[in-house]
Amino acid sequence: MMNISLVIPLFNEEESLSELCTQIDNVMRQNNFTYEVILIDDGSKDKSWEVIEQITTSNQNVKGIKFRRNYGKSAALNVGFSKVKGKVVITMDADLQDNPNEIPDLYKMITKDGYDLVSGWKKKRYDPITKTIPTKLFNWAARKASGIYLHDFNCGLKAYKNAVVKCIEVRGEMHRYIPVIAKWAGFSNITEKVVEHQARKYGVTKFGMERFINGFLDLMTITFVSRFGKKPMHFFGVFGTLMFVLGFGLFTFIGGTKLYAMFTGFPAKNIAELSGFYIALTSMIIGAQLFLAGFIAEMISRNSADRNNYQIEQKIGI
Repeated sequence: MMNISLVIPLFNEEESLSELCTQIDNVMRQNNFTYEVILIDDGSKDKSWEVIEQITTSNQNVKGIKFRRNYGKSAALNVGFSKVKGKVVITMDADLQDNPNEIPDLYKMITKDGYDLVSGWKKKRYDPITKTIPTKLFNWAARKASGIYLHDFNCGLKAYKNAVVKCIEVRGEMHRYIPVIAKWAGFSNITEKVVEHQARKYGVTKFGMERFINGFLDLMTITFVSRFGKKPMHFFGVFGTLMFVLGFGLFTFIGGTKLYAMFTGFPAKNIAELSGFYIALTSMIIGAQLFLAGFIAEMISRNSADRNNYQIEQKIGI
């Protein structure tokens, strides 16, 4: 098995590709690494694919995959992970903001120190404040929700054991939460390393402010799926039962009060005139709907193709 597989998604990065691949090749030769570089062109509109074709003719370690249209970074990483052959898999961005000189230390942390995943931490960033402040808020929320204390979840420079990328699926825009997905798959030996963040040399960033909104929505999704994906009834059933019981209790109190007033002769309003009656009724309806949603989700979960897909690390005598 070769030492390192590099997976590099890209979109309209024609200016930086040749320089990046040259830097990577220099680092690999200096450290006597056997390696492959998989460049995934995510539907670029410039001449990125022509540049990749030129690079692959002069460097047999470089391979290319071209998407027919733009599918997103998660799709590019998922396809790249399915093709890698290296003992250590390293991802990085194609815009030269990640320094290839970090590769030897990342490789050592996986092979010598025994980490499953090492995430880069761009402690000193060359980004405008409109990007750094939302990033800090996003990372704080991700730490609290996931229980993984990384400073920079979205850093593109990461290193993995080969087994990690072969056991996870990255889809949608979940590339930001690969450490969470890896932990969910049983790879909990996760750490981070301070890495150099270089100023952008060519082009402009391909991400806008919408990525932070999408990021928080994806965080809610991955948190829910990781905790309740195999047991949705534990979420919907608890809240549904609680709301139904509270609504039924309020309804019982209102109805009991009305009956008491009728038998004792005290004046009392019609139940339909009380706001509490509608609150109780609504609560019971919502509770029943939540319970049924949990029941349906449980049925879907139990009939899914991967319901018994467990990650087995080792076997003896089997």
